[in-house]
Amino acid sequence: MTPIEGATIGSVVVVGTGLIGTSIALALRQRGVRVFLADRDAAAVRLARELGAGEEWPSDRTVDLAIIAVPPRYVAQQLLDLQKNDAARVYTDVASVKVLPLGQAVQLGCDLSTYVAGHPLAGRERSGPAAARADLFLGRPWALCPSAENTAEALETVQELVTLCGGNAVRIGAEEHDRAVAVISHAPHVTAAAVAARLSEASDTALGLSGQGVRDVTRIAAGDPSLWTGILAGNAVPVAEVLEAVVADLSAVAGSLRAFAGEGTAVGGVTELLERGVRGTGRIPGKHGGPARTYTVVQVVIGDRPGELARLVQAAGETGVNIEDIRLEHAPGLPLGAAELYVQPEAAAALADGLRERGWHLPV
Repeated sequence: MTPIEGATIGSVVVVGTGLIGTSIALALRQRGVRVFLADRDAAAVRLARELGAGEEWPSDRTVDLAIIAVPPRYVAQQLLDLQKNDAARVYTDVASVKVLPLGQAVQLGCDLSTYVAGHPLAGRERSGPAAARADLFLGRPWALCPSAENTAEALETVQELVTLCGGNAVRIGAEEHDRAVAVISHAPHVTAAAVAARLSEASDTALGLSGQGVRDVTRIAAGDPSLWTGILAGNAVPVAEVLEAVVADLSAVAGSLRAFAGEGTAVGGVTELLERGVRGTGRIPGKHGGPARTYTVVQVVIGDRPGELARLVQAAGETGVNIEDIRLEHAPGLPLGAAELYVQPEAAAALADGLRERGWHLPV
């Protein structure tokens, strides 16, 4: 990436060098922005610096933008402390809830004219600076929740931050934001954790039978519990409402299944939920935020050896077919697995034929 012509952000301080904060720092460094780092955890700052995310912040240095990357309940106090020291001309945060920090900022008497609440909707199940990536925000939505007090300069500066990081700014009210993330992020994390919790009690035999399906459903449950407890507490009511609706659906399905097992009655309630699930999945935006697309999967047997996946990707590239997504499924107890290549339906046959010609084995 190159600097944006006419950019006004020359220097920033990132307060909080976890996954999101360090990823922002890395993205800004690629754009030629001078980045300072601050965190209560000196080891986290040191690691972020070693990763090339920036330099340690001298607290008397004033910057163009302060980015507060701390848990939701600490955002407002951190904002107040920074503003008291005139740390920056504009301030923003990246917490995943917005009503709580905005409300606390008002109570503490923070200057809302220079503070624009934000939330990049990007992340990973891993946490900490070691998991950071400069490309984490490319093409991802970045919610901005402006208040009536915001100056035009503050809004423009935070919008520029999003552009520098490669994100897509979406303006949304704080309450609407929190209800939205309850549906698309917070409640799904809890339900994934509930499914994963059953695995902690499962037998070794059952776990030995597990495949990609259970990995897909439970992947996000590996997130840091202490971090997620803070997020969920900050958005408690909207998340509780979504979970109550999920519980009602599951209870109805459980009742239908018990009735079916006992009397052989119809399980229409089960089918109805499964059909709603298909419709809901179909509404998730597709690649680059566009309409959802249905891809064809081409399965390829792949050895569990260094360089094998790179060799497969190169071979696929030689066929001239664009790979939309890749997933790997390992065969238990065997030094091989299956690579699932997701492509446009009209390109599947050409990819399959091209890979076979290059010596790859595709299951029939």
